[in-house]
Amino acid sequence: MESLALHSFSTATTTSFSLSSRTSLCFRSKPITKSSQPSISPSFSFPTLRSPLKPLLFSPLSKQPIPKPLLSPIHSTSQSDNTPPPETTTSPPPQGAKLLPFIISISIGLFLRFVVPRPVEVTPQAWQLLAIFLSTIAGLVLSPLPVGAWAFLGLTTSIVTRTLPFATAFGAFTNDIIWLIVISFFFARGFVKTGLGDRIATYFVKWLGKSTLGLSYGLTLSEALIAPAMPSTTARAGGVFLPIIKSLSLSAGSRPGDPSSRKLGSYLVQSQFQCSANSSALFLTAAAQNLLCLKLAEELGIIVSSPWVSWFKAASLPALVALLATPLILYTLYPPETKDTPEAPAMAAKKLEHMGPVRRNEWIMVGTMLLAVTLWVCGETFGIPSVVAAMIGLSILLLLGVLDWDDCLSEKSAWDTLAWFAVLVGMAGQLTNLGIVSWMSGCVAKILQCLSLSWPAAFAVLQASYFFIHYLFASQTGHVGALYSAFLAMHLAAGVPGVLAALALAYNTNLFGALTHYSSGQAAVYYGGVFLFPCVWAILSLSLSLMHLCLLAYDLPFHATIKPVFSCNYKLLLLNTYLLHLWVCTRPCLLLDEMGKKSE
Repeated sequence: MESLALHSFSTATTTSFSLSSRTSLCFRSKPITKSSQPSISPSFSFPTLRSPLKPLLFSPLSKQPIPKPLLSPIHSTSQSDNTPPPETTTSPPPQGAKLLPFIISISIGLFLRFVVPRPVEVTPQAWQLLAIFLSTIAGLVLSPLPVGAWAFLGLTTSIVTRTLPFATAFGAFTNDIIWLIVISFFFARGFVKTGLGDRIATYFVKWLGKSTLGLSYGLTLSEALIAPAMPSTTARAGGVFLPIIKSLSLSAGSRPGDPSSRKLGSYLVQSQFQCSANSSALFLTAAAQNLLCLKLAEELGIIVSSPWVSWFKAASLPALVALLATPLILYTLYPPETKDTPEAPAMAAKKLEHMGPVRRNEWIMVGTMLLAVTLWVCGETFGIPSVVAAMIGLSILLLLGVLDWDDCLSEKSAWDTLAWFAVLVGMAGQLTNLGIVSWMSGCVAKILQCLSLSWPAAFAVLQASYFFIHYLFASQTGHVGALYSAFLAMHLAAGVPGVLAALALAYNTNLFGALTHYSSGQAAVYYGGVFLFPCVWAILSLSLSLMHLCLLAYDLPFHATIKPVFSCNYKLLLLNTYLLHLWVCTRPCLLLDEMGKKSE
């Protein structure tokens, strides 16, 4: 979902610090939706930021006139002037499914259905549904068609082959968690449309932006503040933070795709990218895949009571420590050349002055989000489910004109998510009902028993496998739909406490979104700013992702409603291992950066 949300933002509705920063959203693909509405906030450009080391740096707004050619083009005398120029024919774009991914995806299901012997414990209906499910998952990874279209084909196949009846196949479309995810996209659009997220981030730049490190902390804390009410990491990246970072960096003479990016831009981009993973892991409603994880856990009988509060209690310590440690560690591991930004607070103040007082729609957005978050936290006390709280908030925004129905209709990623998530959740639920999951759990339990692994050791192996296998995925929610239920079943078969296993896998789903430059929608947004060379990006992402994993393993067992399971010696070993890893990675990272500069 996070990767899909990237395609739903139009450059016409994205708030930014400057017009030049709007191009940052167009680096991957053309936006799906187009809006005729004017920009939400007036265009504004920062003045040139002066560095204490140099009197004047590059101004991003200066343009040199293009010289006119001295001679007119020479035309051939063998042709008449009235002869029209030859028309250039372009081949039409390919239509339909991509042949090779289609063949591979279908072959996986056919091979399982007709070649692999069916276990005695599994019914023919369950085995056939498993084959369809595996083909659907393979298609989500290989993309022979857009994910929504491919999921619909899988749903159609399950009905045509009489594997599932129509009502059962479409039963998940009424799932409350899926509709909560859909409404979360509309909330994110409200933040971008009103400019509230832009204003909040600008205030933090004003308060903490006197140094580069303070600027990074200001952006990090502002994202953590708006995350629970803006449940899309990609929306926060593309709609709020990357435009701010690009404008500040360009004003400081730190240009994308240039060695000057080391001055400011590369550090701010990597810091914000890594911290966004922890902001999403801190709150249940900070990312849509969090809700999906709990729904899939519920299908396996793992019920988390008071989910919003329980999630925050378990995630608060490791996520907050990571949010505070990441900018500082990155400042040491990959230091920016510009250490002080004394003019940034003044520029932010001028930006706020140019924006004017808080507008009516922004106040409505603040009040609505406070109401929604309150009901999410205290909903069980009042008997109000989370999805009903979200519906109340969306109704308020529609009634008061903050959003209109065209805004909701144009959020195509929300409706696309409704389609393919409902298909995956429905199939996963039926696989559980038909006994596939229990059969797989039994097989894994026998293997682990043969290896004589204790459940803490099995927990560590399975969590690491779930995390690093994301190198093969370009979507967090695609990873969840494909592997979350299977890995949770393996944890349960190994004797891992259910709540610990479910929450740890869910937190890892957010953390591996910062593993590579293609691992999530926000990764594509930040990497598209081209402030970092790919090799440097890979080393920094791996180093900081390991830090996040260590913090999670260090603290989570004490906050997941179970007794402590790891000794102090284990924790010291874990901490020393990561410190050694940082020391080893520092030199290669800086060396690769120097090589990248020389190649330029």
